[in-house]
Amino acid sequence: MENIYTIRIHLDDTEENNGALRVIPKSHLKKIYRPETIDWTIETETTCNVSKGGVMIMKPLILHSSSRTTNNKKRRVIHIEFSNQELPTELKWAERLN
Repeated sequence: MENIYTIRIHLDDTEENNGALRVIPKSHLKKIYRPETIDWTIETETTCNVSKGGVMIMKPLILHSSSRTTNNKKRRVIHIEFSNQELPTELKWAERLN
């Protein structure tokens, strides 16, 4: 998981009222970091507002979440993950470059 990058291409404007992604910055660097052990006196949550057509690149291990839409606007994204690691022999990538 440490070698995976996620690219999110936003098809709609996304902000706090229609479920924009919320992250704990740099939480992916803390190894196992469970939500119940977060010290909210030192951590901050950041909302990632992204305009239609915008691209967001993230590490999927970062603590993240999103809420339901409260303004009934869509929040469609194309979500693509990339890795340079081989899978165990019984698994296959959907697409792989040699």
